[in-house]
Amino acid sequence: MAPKPECYRFRQNSVCEPPETEEGPVSKFTALRLVVASALLGPVAFAGAMAQSGSAIPDFSSNGWAAPNGTDFIRVPGSPPPVTSDPSHPYINNGIAARTGQQPNYRIGDVTNPNVKQWAKDIMKKDNDEVLKGKIAYTPGQSCKPSGIPYFMLSGGPYFFVQTPKQVLIITEGERTARRIHLNVPHSTNPKSSWYGESVGKYEGDTLVVDTIGLNNKTFVDNYRTPHTDKLHVVERWRMVDEGKTLEVEMTIDDPGTYNQPWKAVRRFNRSEAKLGEEICQEGNFLLFDYGIPVDDRPDF
Repeated sequence: MAPKPECYRFRQNSVCEPPETEEGPVSKFTALRLVVASALLGPVAFAGAMAQSGSAIPDFSSNGWAAPNGTDFIRVPGSPPPVTSDPSHPYINNGIAARTGQQPNYRIGDVTNPNVKQWAKDIMKKDNDEVLKGKIAYTPGQSCKPSGIPYFMLSGGPYFFVQTPKQVLIITEGERTARRIHLNVPHSTNPKSSWYGESVGKYEGDTLVVDTIGLNNKTFVDNYRTPHTDKLHVVERWRMVDEGKTLEVEMTIDDPGTYNQPWKAVRRFNRSEAKLGEEICQEGNFLLFDYGIPVDDRPDF
């Protein structure tokens, strides 16, 4: 009996056989590339390509999942709290400023959080003091660098998912790159540190579980510029709630070098009618300030 072909689904259409060309059958890899290209170029800017298997798995394909930009992690009851705003310096974003007439400002993190170790508090306090004196509060994104994990989940999105039998891609236009989650494989013995680390995942019923290690220490954990070490370990549990109208991710953040205990947080995203646009970062951010944006000093050819 011939092996059952792998199938992909895109916008309610299943593709179970690689398409034929004048040169013969297209490889499964090429077929998948065509599915992704169709997603990028179709009326819906980017929807998910989901593997069809014997057991049901969640389908995260959508016209995008979005949340209000600038919002923080949601605390999980019973868990140590995430870092929040310093009560003495409440955060005033542009929306609040427009409604109230107050002066917008940058976030100042609360360095009294009992779960954060002293070395990290010292770095945060120094940064807070400099920001209060007029320094621009730095984040990797404004320098056109990847945000890292779990900061990636604090973006307002929209997020677009591509699900295949061997990997899941999570894409948002603000990052200009895709997070790659390898399915049903173990971690490397010694993964090389990187901006997004090494993510491996599996489905547990209606939930995509993602385990990430190998993160570099060039990013922050949260909106309040909390640093971390290269021991940071993040586990995400993605699932749809509210009858499929909401995508929820619960995170467990464990960094014994930065926190006294692991802690949990939640983010929720609503279905949107978005398109995957092109965000011009370098050119736009050069106009006003020097954010330390990397610049090529020689051509690639």
